[in-house]
Amino acid sequence: MKTLYSKFVVTTILIMISSLCIGFLMTNTYYHQVTKEQNDTKNVNIATDIAAYIESANPGDLDNYLTTLGEIGYQIYVTTGEDDRYYGGEYREKTLSSSVIQHVLDGGIYHGMRDFPKETFVTGFFANELINTIGVPFTYENEQYALFIRPDIRLLFSEVHTILGGLILVMAVLSLLAMLLFAKALIRPITQLTEATHQLAHEKFDTLLEIDRADEIGQLADSFNVMTEKLQENDRIRKEFISNVSHDFQSPLLNIQGYVDLLKNPLLSEKERQEYATIIELETKRLSTLTKQLLLLTSLDQSTRLLKREPYHVDEQLKDTVRKYRWQLEEASVQLTYQLDAVMYAGDAGLLQNVWDNLLTNAIKYNVEGGEIHIHLQEHGAFIEVQIQDSGIGMTAEQLEKVYDRFYRADESRTKQGTGLGLAIVKQIAELHGGAVQMESTLTSGTKVSIRLPKL
Repeated sequence: MKTLYSKFVVTTILIMISSLCIGFLMTNTYYHQVTKEQNDTKNVNIATDIAAYIESANPGDLDNYLTTLGEIGYQIYVTTGEDDRYYGGEYREKTLSSSVIQHVLDGGIYHGMRDFPKETFVTGFFANELINTIGVPFTYENEQYALFIRPDIRLLFSEVHTILGGLILVMAVLSLLAMLLFAKALIRPITQLTEATHQLAHEKFDTLLEIDRADEIGQLADSFNVMTEKLQENDRIRKEFISNVSHDFQSPLLNIQGYVDLLKNPLLSEKERQEYATIIELETKRLSTLTKQLLLLTSLDQSTRLLKREPYHVDEQLKDTVRKYRWQLEEASVQLTYQLDAVMYAGDAGLLQNVWDNLLTNAIKYNVEGGEIHIHLQEHGAFIEVQIQDSGIGMTAEQLEKVYDRFYRADESRTKQGTGLGLAIVKQIAELHGGAVQMESTLTSGTKVSIRLPKL
């Protein structure tokens, strides 16, 4: 598998090569379109000046003069058509057609640099060939000559050119090394992040990244650390949840098993048998309630759950709830009053029924003998509010902070048939409707729960 670092290195090298090729092609085009013509013109002028000097000054020693020109940086070929002479650097290729020589001897000018046939690359400037020259005629001691000349490229590459070439090479190498080091530094935190995700995959949620950067990678590392902390918290909650569920299932199952064993005793009286059967029935109902509430919580935990919002009469639903629990009110000797406005609300009636059931049964369960419960429903401008207030045992401030925690029971002695999930369900259903739950409680003075639900 190719790593990000190797991809970056390969991409960098390809970019440098592509840039070099594009730059070379652009330079080549510029050479053929502009520089080549200028170079030809410049060298024609030089050759013409040399020929004019020979004809006007008529140097006594032509060979010595041309030798001097060759030593200062020119490659020269002089011919009369029969006598050939070379001065300066050697030509790699000395082929030149007789027609070209005759053309110059007849007074014409040969534009070998301009008409050099290799058009693909900038080789015309460097080609050390006799055809890549400028040819001009001159007369010396009443004899016609053809002078072919070109700059000696080897001599043109002086120490300055060597230094510049070395500078460019060093810059290219250092730039490449700098980019590779930068890529390594850039990718190192990504490598750390990859390793950290592997640790998370093995449920090591205490893995944190120590990356102090202000760029996007630093933001990614911060987000990863936040995610890790939340996963760690979720893992703790999950384990605690499993522990609580196991305990809440185990206790009634052990009770059922124990009383079933007792029922097998043929010597039991009918009264004892009925008593044990009643306990088994209660424990079975507790398990059934726990299972239903766990399923409901699982459904509520799904963020994609869609509410079935339909307009209905909330006041009628609350009255039905009171009638449903009338027998518990009478059994607990608790008096209930209500003041309900006629309210239409668009919500999930099935889910909200769970809210009223949980709050009313809690108000009955945690009340005192001869206590009171008051239910108040009122419609405000942008929301409706349901208040359920009891005169029961109440809670401390510390207990009030934990009432929405799953499986939390404020008074174990009075919640043997409870599950500790009711208020967690109430809070989640209210929030799904965009509402909120507010609870006030004073020890020995009772509890008031307010549910506010916004109207659409």
